Amino acid sequence: MSLHSSSAMAAQEAPSEARPQPKRFNMKKWAPYIFISPFFILFAIFSLFPLLFSIYLSFNQWEAASGVEAMEWVGLDNYKYALSDPWFLRSLGNTVWLALASGVPQHLVAIPLAAFIHNSFKRSRNLVIGIYFLPFITSSVAIAMVFNTLFSRDYGQINVLIQWCASLPLVGGLFPSESIDWLGSSLFIKPAVAFVIFWRYLGWNLVLYLSALQVIPKDLYEAATIDGASKRQQFWYITLPQLKPMIYLAVTLTIMGNLQLFEEPFVLVAESSGVSQSVMTTAIFVYKTAFSSGDFGTASAISWLLFLIIASTTWVNNRVFSRNERKEANR
Repeated sequence: MSLHSSSAMAAQEAPSEARPQPKRFNMKKWAPYIFISPFFILFAIFSLFPLLFSIYLSFNQWEAASGVEAMEWVGLDNYKYALSDPWFLRSLGNTVWLALASGVPQHLVAIPLAAFIHNSFKRSRNLVIGIYFLPFITSSVAIAMVFNTLFSRDYGQINVLIQWCASLPLVGGLFPSESIDWLGSSLFIKPAVAFVIFWRYLGWNLVLYLSALQVIPKDLYEAATIDGASKRQQFWYITLPQLKPMIYLAVTLTIMGNLQLFEEPFVLVAESSGVSQSVMTTAIFVYKTAFSSGDFGTASAISWLLFLIIASTTWVNNRVFSRNERKEANR
């Protein structure tokens, strides 16, 4: 065999060089990202972009009717103007008043009421819970119509009840004999709105506390009963300590919700009434500043100031509960 023929055979037997294969679309690898992409797309369009735009807008003076080109950078002037605006400070005071007047009684009533329902109702517990929870899912417009009728000065059932109590021989002097203008008097409009808020969100807190009560071990109550503890002692030394994580959650949700009050005061009190300013919350003031005055820059600044207030209050609430837990752990 010649040298030429042997080299040819070696060339034929040698493996050919691997050619680079074109990359194919790996459907199995990208399928999960494709399926979850609608959430991220919608979140970016309807949540993330408005959030970032509102931050940028709070540093600008802008009227929406003039177009985006009319934006004028003003820096911190919107924040300075908001903090010096007496109407903003008044709306903040109204918000804090309504938050405290409606939020504190919610938990003071919901906790013992939840314990009573948990211990007293067995078969009909779900029906009772549904009755209390119904106001939370009821339309705000329907609530406004009902309470406008109840608080009516001339034909409201609340005034009818007060006048009937005033006619009683022994306790009649404790009640006014004349009808009260609940929704037309600056003295009574805040308690009326606070009562509506309390009535609507009591069921929500009741459901939270009932869910926490159902996971408390029954062995604790059985041991306390054997030791001679009364129902009141069991409530104070077993139920309340076991409810603290849920109390923290419920109070945090109440703080965030009550500092953003909008629906109840807005739909219950007519805008044209003279007492509407008495229940104008910060959220309502943001709405008026943006859509009535057309000052979207200041409205965005006020909304971020409200966010800082809510975040600070929530942080303080967290510190208070954490400190109490550390004190109990060190005992």
